[in-house]
Amino acid sequence: MNSTTPNFSASGGRLIHEILPVGWLQCNCSVIGDPETREAIVLDPGDEVEKIAEILKRHKLKVKAIVSTHAHIDHVGGLKKLHELTGAPVMLHADDLPLYQAMDVQAAWIGMQPPELTEIHQLLKEGEALHWGAFEAQVLHTPGHTPGSVSLYVPQNAGKVTLPAPQLFAGDTLFAGSIGRTDLWGGSFEGILRSIRGKLLGLPEETVVFPGHGPTTTIGRERESNPFLQTQ
Repeated sequence: MNSTTPNFSASGGRLIHEILPVGWLQCNCSVIGDPETREAIVLDPGDEVEKIAEILKRHKLKVKAIVSTHAHIDHVGGLKKLHELTGAPVMLHADDLPLYQAMDVQAAWIGMQPPELTEIHQLLKEGEALHWGAFEAQVLHTPGHTPGSVSLYVPQNAGKVTLPAPQLFAGDTLFAGSIGRTDLWGGSFEGILRSIRGKLLGLPEETVVFPGHGPTTTIGRERESNPFLQTQ
C-alpha cells in the first residue's frame, strides 16, 4: 500500500511526533520524542536515514530505541545506518527474525539490492513497556501480516504524561479502511483478523491509529466502517 499522505508533524508541551514516509513504498517512519528530556524512539526507519537524522537534529533528540513493527524490507532498510548514527538498540519480535535474516530473498522478490543487516539487540515481547523520557508504550504482538508483527499502544496517561487521546502505532496490521496483506511469507488472513479483533478493536474508540502506510485513522472509525471488520 502506497501513501500519498504528506509529512505529519506535531510538537508542543506534551509530545514531539513527526511522520516521514520513506523509501519507494513510502513506509511511515515515526519519530516520537519527549520535549522535556529530548529522548525519543524511532519506528520503522525503512530508508532515507539522512532525512530521519535531520528531524532528530532539528528537535535535538537522543534516540533511546529503534523499533521495527515487522521485518519486511520496506520497514527495516535503514536499521543499520540509523543504529550506526545513534548507537540506539534495534528491536524486533523474535518471530520475525527468519524474515529479517532472509533479506536477500525479500530483495529478489521486488528486484532491488538488499540493505545491510544489523544485529537485533532486543527482542520485543507481548505486554512489555518501552520507555523514553516521561512516555511509555505497550508492545502488542499482532501477528497476521507477518508472524512477528507488533503494534505499540501509547495510552492517554502515557507514563507521567496525559495525552489528548491514546495512540496506536499499528505497523502494517491495520490501515485506514483496510488491513495488511497476508499473501506473503508467514502471512495469515485469519491471524490478522484475530489480532485486530482480539487486541486492537478493544482499545478506546478515540485511539488515534498511525498505520505503517497511508493516513491516520481511529479505532472507532475502523470498528464502524472498515469493510474487512464488518463480518464475524
